[in-house]
Amino acid sequence: MEKTNKDGWKLDRSEPGPGLKIFRSRLDYMRNPRNGKTEAMIVLEGADAANIVAVTPDGHIVFVRQYRFGIGADTLELPGGAVDAGEPQADAAMRELAEETGYTAPEWRLLGGIYSNPVFMSSYIFHWLALNAEPTLPQRLDDGEAVEVVLLHEADVWNKLIAGEFQHPHTVNALLRYFADGGRFRADG
Repeated sequence: MEKTNKDGWKLDRSEPGPGLKIFRSRLDYMRNPRNGKTEAMIVLEGADAANIVAVTPDGHIVFVRQYRFGIGADTLELPGGAVDAGEPQADAAMRELAEETGYTAPEWRLLGGIYSNPVFMSSYIFHWLALNAEPTLPQRLDDGEAVEVVLLHEADVWNKLIAGEFQHPHTVNALLRYFADGGRFRADG
């Protein structure tokens, strides 16, 4: 099953690793083109995801504060989550916003996306813009979630972004795309 990619790395074989709650793991035995040595590389396979820059009519952005087990602390981040099998990307974004925050929006646009963590993950995250978002539904959280909804004005979001206060890379990337696209708030005026 030997495969070579354009950089010369050769996949000698793959084998499944342990199943995890939201990921499947596998070991890819890769031959290094520099020294010819083969090492087992872990790859986590999971569903693609969506996160949402939801902007209210009065210029606030909807955030969620939630505990993140990997760092053992709360983060302030954009709402989002995994795309279910067979679910269209846009539908997943709308569903995740409604479930986590109770907000819905009439206007949606794709801002772009980024690989979740190409070091060892195969999934992709799509960033969505939801305009004129308003609270219309109760939150519908999964059993493993405890989410606080936080509204921040766009100017405050910009200042927190530039100050490095957002620690979730998907949030940082989506906000950079939002502000690069113009947003409503302009840092220069």
